[in-house]
Amino acid sequence: MKSFLQQVVDDILQTYDSLDDLILILPSKRAGTILRTTLANTADKTFFSPKIYSIEGFVEQISNLQTASNMEQLFTLYKAYSSMEYGEKDNFYTFSKWGQTLLQDFNEIDRYLVDTKDIFSYLANIQEINHWALQKDKSEIITNYIKFWNNLEPLYKTFNDLLKAQKLGHQGLIYRTACEQLKDYISNNKNNTHIFIGFNALNTAESYIIQEILAKTKADIFWDGDTYFVEDPIHDAGYFIRQHLNTWPWLKGKALKGVESNYLSQKNIKIIGAPKNVSQAKYVGNLLLQLKKEDTNILKNTAIVLGDETMLNPLLNSVPSELDTVNITMGYPLKSTPLASLFSQYLSIHIKKDSQGWYFQQVLDFLSHPYVQILCTENQQNRATRISEAIRTKNWAFITSDNLRSLGEGNEDLLSLLFFGEEVPGNVFLNKCHQIIQILRERFAMSKDSLGLEYLYKFYSLFNQLQDMVEQYSFVNDLKSLESLYLEIVRNETLDFQGEPLEGLQIMGMLESRVLDFETVILTSVNEGILPSGKSNNSFIPFDLKKYYKLPTYKEKDAVYTYHFYRLLQRAKNIYLLYNTEPDVLEGGEKSRLLTQLLTDENKLADITEIIAAPEITPSIKVLQTIAKDEGLMEMIRAHAEKGFSPTSLSNYIRNPIDFYKRNLLGIDDIMEVEETVANNTFGTIVHDTLEDLYKPYLNTILEESMLHEMKKNIRPLVIGHFAKSFADGDISRGKNLIAYNVVVRYVENFIKLELAEVEKHQIKILGVEEKLRMDINVPGLNFPVVLKGKLDRIDEKDGVIRIIDYKTGNVTSSQVEIVDWEDVITDYNYSKAFQLLCYAIMYNNSKPIGNIEAGIISFKNLGSGLLKFAVKEKKGSRNKDNSITQDTIAQFMESIKSLIFEIGNPEIPFTEKEV
Repeated sequence: MKSFLQQVVDDILQTYDSLDDLILILPSKRAGTILRTTLANTADKTFFSPKIYSIEGFVEQISNLQTASNMEQLFTLYKAYSSMEYGEKDNFYTFSKWGQTLLQDFNEIDRYLVDTKDIFSYLANIQEINHWALQKDKSEIITNYIKFWNNLEPLYKTFNDLLKAQKLGHQGLIYRTACEQLKDYISNNKNNTHIFIGFNALNTAESYIIQEILAKTKADIFWDGDTYFVEDPIHDAGYFIRQHLNTWPWLKGKALKGVESNYLSQKNIKIIGAPKNVSQAKYVGNLLLQLKKEDTNILKNTAIVLGDETMLNPLLNSVPSELDTVNITMGYPLKSTPLASLFSQYLSIHIKKDSQGWYFQQVLDFLSHPYVQILCTENQQNRATRISEAIRTKNWAFITSDNLRSLGEGNEDLLSLLFFGEEVPGNVFLNKCHQIIQILRERFAMSKDSLGLEYLYKFYSLFNQLQDMVEQYSFVNDLKSLESLYLEIVRNETLDFQGEPLEGLQIMGMLESRVLDFETVILTSVNEGILPSGKSNNSFIPFDLKKYYKLPTYKEKDAVYTYHFYRLLQRAKNIYLLYNTEPDVLEGGEKSRLLTQLLTDENKLADITEIIAAPEITPSIKVLQTIAKDEGLMEMIRAHAEKGFSPTSLSNYIRNPIDFYKRNLLGIDDIMEVEETVANNTFGTIVHDTLEDLYKPYLNTILEESMLHEMKKNIRPLVIGHFAKSFADGDISRGKNLIAYNVVVRYVENFIKLELAEVEKHQIKILGVEEKLRMDINVPGLNFPVVLKGKLDRIDEKDGVIRIIDYKTGNVTSSQVEIVDWEDVITDYNYSKAFQLLCYAIMYNNSKPIGNIEAGIISFKNLGSGLLKFAVKEKKGSRNKDNSITQDTIAQFMESIKSLIFEIGNPEIPFTEKEV
């Protein structure tokens, strides 16, 4: 089956002997490239190529204006806005939020040749009605608001005049100007023949230009449509061509050239549902491999058309490496490049810096950016990593320039480039961006990163353009306005790939597919809200007003998407239509109505199959991890046993052997993080250290009330000192940390009050604080020495009874220190507190054999309960319990702990995960 452009070329070559005087106008530049190649391949003689334009290039020729960049348009509009005389005006940062919408509306009004005086008057009246009130005098805000709408026409005229003075224009202005100058163009080109190829939806200006040229010069037009849609009175794919047929005088009684019957020819159509974008991309990758296996030449006439252009990145990562050539005819969104996020973060950290400095998390995120890592790596030394480690070690929640300089990394120049202390104007900031680009260029040149260099060149050009604008217009010289402008540019700009448009697999967006035909078409993201795009309406002009002035609404937009969708199907043989099965507000809704229409059409194409490409879901069965004890692991266990098991490490094993393996054998612990607020472990350390300092002067002394009153005076200075030691440079002067400081002080004060009450009634003698204990254990069956070690918080003697006391800043209840079955102590983590007390008891007994002692926990969150004593109960629920720890208790527990350590050291018993 011939392609549309091939049919056009055949017709032109048969009709015209010479092509010198032909001017061919197509919807896009890419279509022009394909047309020129098709002409060259088809002709059997040498000839001068005709002039070939895209419609936008052609209209520019007529108007003698060049298209202003989006940035130039925005700046010029603000300049025009600033010159208006009414009320207080928005600064550029605020203006840029709504200025883009106004630009779009001005563009639409001009492209559709709307009477500006009329429509702006209407708009102002609508706003006045909306803000009508019974009060005779309107407020100043409402008065200025209405004044703004009444000044829209002068703003529009001033804006257009400023652009035209520079021989520039937005698209709408260029179209309107072209219509005004069309008469001169036609008189200067009477000897040329114009041929319009492949048009469908036209704005009023395009329609006027084409009709005038058709009526007053030698001209022709080829429509890219199908009789099936054109002859159907309600099918949206033929909506615009039917409209032109009914309204254009030149078309009356003429056959529509290019409209043929191809749609109902034999096709193989597959509709595939896949969950999320990545699954669609992966499916396309596998499909390409499959197609290549079936026919090695099929991909030469295959196109992947992206309904949602943000899918380009996952698709590029899914294209099989076996494919020889791939051509991308669409821009890669600049916002998706690593450089875009680098400069976005660079702007953000300096805008959000306050009087305290930079917030640590933002600095750490910036330092972890891959391009900052490249910037800071020299001679295999990564300064960014060292700075990040220093921030965590010194516990800086807020970071100043002085903090960074104090690190003495020998990288002051780089630090002053990335983290300058003072506020700078926009042009100085842009100079710093250029410096970063220069350093990265040297790094990328050394590593031969060609894609990275391509990114850098694009951003170098972008910042040059920005710098010109900032120097020309003083109102964008603060960082907030610069950020707004930067984000707007990055959102709309693309990095254009240069490839071979005539070879290999083609990847393109929906608009790039106009007038092009492929044997195999793969179309992605055929979902509501994407194809068609839905009722989004970013405009100040209400729907009713748009209808009245024949401006395009979402209805016309739907018809455009429907046409593009069905046009892709017209001449294709193999069609794969993919959609996202997971409706998402941001990424499109349910399956597109276009697919439903395709399936329910009266003349439904014969071979349509529909599948859901989702993996088969089987019920998930959690497999508990098991680690066999090989010689290497046994060596680690032996080394740990010789160094010493602590009660906490053994508790870790009881809770989950895999935790013990990772934390205590491999040494994988929590990553050091900046404590913005005091962490639980730091909180506990401060309480323990404070109590140690308070009680140490009174070792082997019977406590008296005067001693405890003396201790109370020292609590606050000691707590502040230990905060400085354990919380590094953390700030405790305000916020949650100030509360934490006061809580620690209150905990210790309440404990001393409790102690005062005890001293009044009992004789208490302090025997030891933070005592380091250690003992050797002979475990039958193990051929290596085993050590148990730990630090006991407090040993005292109360009325002749020795007590072992452990402090806990968390909440502990009596049930956690009372046991019934000795087996539970080494198997159930709920009894870990009792287990730890017994470990301290056997270690204390090893150093000083006991007769009868007590052990217990003081919980600072449960101080009212006093000492929570270890006890052995007769049975669960029983009130009969024994708080004494005797030699029998020691012997019972020794058997249990030996059994536990033997299990850890037995090479035949693997570490098996417990469900926690």
